[in-house]
Amino acid sequence: MSADSESTPGSYVEPGKEFTRDTNYIEDRITRDGRDGWPVEPGRYRLIAARACPWANRSVIVRRLLGLEDAISLGMPGPTHDARSWTFDLDPGGVDPVLGIERLQQAFFARFPDYPRGITVPAIVDVPSGQVVTNNYPQITLDLETEWVDSHRDGAPDLYPEALRAEIDEVNDVVFRDVNNGVYRAGFAGSQEAYEKAYHRLFDRLDWLETRLATRRYLVGETITEADIRLFTTLARFDAVYHGHFKCNRNKLTEMPVLWAYARDLFQTPGFGDTIDFVQIKRHYYIVHSDINPTGIVPVGPDASGWLTGHGREQLGGRPFGDGTPPGPPRTGELVPAGHGAQ
Repeated sequence: MSADSESTPGSYVEPGKEFTRDTNYIEDRITRDGRDGWPVEPGRYRLIAARACPWANRSVIVRRLLGLEDAISLGMPGPTHDARSWTFDLDPGGVDPVLGIERLQQAFFARFPDYPRGITVPAIVDVPSGQVVTNNYPQITLDLETEWVDSHRDGAPDLYPEALRAEIDEVNDVVFRDVNNGVYRAGFAGSQEAYEKAYHRLFDRLDWLETRLATRRYLVGETITEADIRLFTTLARFDAVYHGHFKCNRNKLTEMPVLWAYARDLFQTPGFGDTIDFVQIKRHYYIVHSDINPTGIVPVGPDASGWLTGHGREQLGGRPFGDGTPPGPPRTGELVPAGHGAQ
């Protein structure tokens, strides 16, 4: 079960145990041939993705970079959820304006009345039936990149180039195990031993990334790929949440020169930083994880203005979008609220 989307707030730590993520998701895919019963069809599906969640943030970035806003609409739950599910409390009346539901749970139950797992984001919902199609977040972005190509904007980058897929998959695997999920393994550890094991594994991998990125602008190849997107959403939350809340405190991201410059480079690239809402991120972790932070007090800091400072990564070469072009500005209804990002 995704720790950012569990159905019961406050029950993340099992005393004496190591945190283990449930990675069983609804595996249906939306494909050009419709082999799972869900054909690619612009306007038919709605992506539900909370800004607070790093796994959901990936899908929002990919949708922006590829220009799929007209093909797949976006619904955004608020940063917190109750014992039942993510809720649409940011929308007028607390109801998603397209699906007409108050809770994402309703879309899961519309298809699986006895759905037994966590109600997770990102999820894609079939608008005509109101039923969830998939919440398999690693596959969602890959399918947006490879199955929805006919709906990509002119100049959309190739985020999963065929010639680099094996290396991208390899990097994604170690980054997921040691970094993306590694911060949760530290934060939700149920014993000192489990915590220290996760802590060292995390920082060993961050050191490896610091070395890898010292001489190359991006993780794989000369352009932004799926690998960079998956790492970025964890780095964007590191100092605001993981360093203190999850006890990942050997050092801050800002104290790792290469990774900090790399993260700023991506943050300042259209489609990345304009999806980051630091207020929602902090509210989610510090309020929902009540067993870690029982007071529910949300930190005021850290100062996010450093995200907009120069990074110097252009000197390493590389072309962010390859032969493509940057995406246009975010849609009016999808703008990060003033004061929630790096101003």
